[in-house]
Amino acid sequence: MSKDFDTTQVFKFSNPLLMTFLANLQKVILGTKLSLLFPAIPLAIAAQYYGLGRPWIFVLSSLGLIPLAERISFLTEQIAFYTGPTVGGLLNATCGNATELIIAILALTRNKVDVVKYSLLGSVLSNLLLVLGTSLFCSGIANLDQEQKFDRKQADVNSLLLFMALLCHTLPLLLFRIAGPNGVKTSSVLQLSRASSILMLIAYIGYLIFQLRTHRQMFEAQKGEQEEEEEEDDEAEVIGFWSGLIWLVGMTLVIALLSEFIVGAIEDASEKWGVSVSFISIILLPIVGNAAEHAGAIIFAFKNKLDISLGVALGSATQISLFVFPLCVIVAWITGTNMDLHLHLLETGSLALSILVTAFTLQDGTSHYMKGLVLLLCYIVIGTCFFVFPSPLDYVSIRNQGIESTREGAFKI
Repeated sequence: MSKDFDTTQVFKFSNPLLMTFLANLQKVILGTKLSLLFPAIPLAIAAQYYGLGRPWIFVLSSLGLIPLAERISFLTEQIAFYTGPTVGGLLNATCGNATELIIAILALTRNKVDVVKYSLLGSVLSNLLLVLGTSLFCSGIANLDQEQKFDRKQADVNSLLLFMALLCHTLPLLLFRIAGPNGVKTSSVLQLSRASSILMLIAYIGYLIFQLRTHRQMFEAQKGEQEEEEEEDDEAEVIGFWSGLIWLVGMTLVIALLSEFIVGAIEDASEKWGVSVSFISIILLPIVGNAAEHAGAIIFAFKNKLDISLGVALGSATQISLFVFPLCVIVAWITGTNMDLHLHLLETGSLALSILVTAFTLQDGTSHYMKGLVLLLCYIVIGTCFFVFPSPLDYVSIRNQGIESTREGAFKI
């Protein structure tokens, strides 16, 4: 997603710090095809400052997040040149879904637990169905005369971890439905969710050790292909370690600012557009937060490099499921907010069926465009379902109105 600029185009100044800043500015800000979206950032800040309509703030902030998310990935790769593969891999794994994590934590500070759950669920669904489906479909169409193959071993590991995450979401749902009084339900589900979150984080740490240390050979082929692709695109270290770190911190702060705008405007945008909060959180936010990453996976798929595409899609889904989601539960626990792993029956069913469909799709280690088409259609069906389904708060309101009308009718009788 980057484009090269000749650093000699930068005007020469006598101040070396200013020259370094301008050179880095050229590589970091102008060195991506998404640089056209950067003006959305000051426009979003101005819209917030001058009290423009909340839907406009939501749209401008969302557009501003797209290039920032891509540049975060670029900066972590740059820092990895100086820290080595292990620390670089860990940094990339931690910052890979920085946008989703920041949005989730800021939503927690506003006690919008449903928005957190829905946005993280949407990230998993979009990676498993939208990104993976588009990658398989594009690879099949672009390489009709070639057989598309990928390494099943990596897919098996990620599928296993996703099934564990599904178990940790299903048990709170079952416990909620079979437990006793409401108070016991809430307490039991909350305790189970917190214990499960700790175990999920342990599993994710084990996955990092497995990927970066003990079984690196399983992932070396994928990394080798990616490095060759980067060499073809003339990607190398273009900024220093401290410059990259400063830019990384600065862009993370800007992401936090725009995420705060989005969290504050999501309900007003939902009301203005007549679209449920659940649809915006599950469908729109994940697409915005992962747009650049998704585009990269699709580009590799066009070149019949499915191992890289699968690594992006399944790796991101695994990271959200086993790291970001349980981390949010732990953070909420520390801050005194009651967040659990309990999703409603519709959301849990969508997650379960998505994981099952993905696992069956990848079981034989081969691919064709029909598999990708099926995954894409599954995503459209789920998106349609949440488009017509009200948000959790609306659903509770509708249910309460129904109870009140029932009581009034019984009273009249």
